[in-house]
Amino acid sequence: MNIALLKALCETPGVPGHEERVRDLILGEIDGLFDEVHQDAMGSLHCVRQGKGKDPERIMLLCHMDEIGFLVSHISDKGFLYLQPVGGFDPRNLFSRRVMVATSAGDLKAVMNPGGRPVHIASAEDRKKVPQPHEFFVDTGLGEGAKDKVKVGDMVVMDEPFLELGEKVVSKALDNRIACWLGIEAIRGLGKTKTKAEIHVVFTTQEEVGLRGARTASYRVKPDIGIGIDVTLSCDTPGVPEQDRTTVQGQGFGLHIRDGSFIADKALVEEIAALADKKKIPYQRTMLRSGGQDGAAAQQAAAGARAVGITVGTRYIHTVTEMIHKSDLEAARDILVAYLKAR
Repeated sequence: MNIALLKALCETPGVPGHEERVRDLILGEIDGLFDEVHQDAMGSLHCVRQGKGKDPERIMLLCHMDEIGFLVSHISDKGFLYLQPVGGFDPRNLFSRRVMVATSAGDLKAVMNPGGRPVHIASAEDRKKVPQPHEFFVDTGLGEGAKDKVKVGDMVVMDEPFLELGEKVVSKALDNRIACWLGIEAIRGLGKTKTKAEIHVVFTTQEEVGLRGARTASYRVKPDIGIGIDVTLSCDTPGVPEQDRTTVQGQGFGLHIRDGSFIADKALVEEIAALADKKKIPYQRTMLRSGGQDGAAAQQAAAGARAVGITVGTRYIHTVTEMIHKSDLEAARDILVAYLKAR
């Protein structure tokens, strides 16, 4: 299992609209895997393997490159940076974080904290309050000198290491570098197999702010089948009712049926389930009450497409402690390889 690639993907910064470093990393990995590679106006990376025969079926794998993060919106006279989020944050997870500010002059290590009194001088009322994201600021330690290095619009990401904990992996940005990893490794798993279908693996931009890159890419590709590849919730942890767990870690990939953005094609769900059963690849049927993923964009593009999601159950999503089980990631890769070979 190519853990080194997953680590590199997760530790490479790339918030919505600033995915270029992730895209460059992917370009270095896919040399020789595709017949065509090009970048569209939104920054999404289109990678194509030609199919056999005339007018082959087009299968599109959508793998978003962006992670949740921030953009600098203001720099105070004293050099404190104020931010606007790009992606959904629970502010309870933002206290006392180490961050990285990506500037044209180089990356700066920094810390993020909310404004207001620290614990030793805070009132009882102060301690009850949960600040909103716009109330947090970043301190680079440079004081007024920060204005010479940082610009409004610069990217800020969480700065935490990638960890292996037994059979688990913990990192920021597993959402959705998991999909980038799967898009690469699934095609690598095909080897020299020439499929009947024309395969489009598109590493998309700006998913975390509304599936934006996937929408434009899907209109370009006009797929017959769209497969949204993403993480999903794994709330198999204390304090969550059984009916809300979504997935249980170690029990296989997620066969994603519904969320707030789409309802999967029923026949396609059953086809993948039957293939997983035949190949003895473990899986779980998954649904979410809200949220969305790139498969919805493929489903709704142009005249529409059949669509489904292939997901990996992830604990603590949208934090720096996102956690997956390695066997679930392997199962997601294996079903993608099996499905593409079968087409």
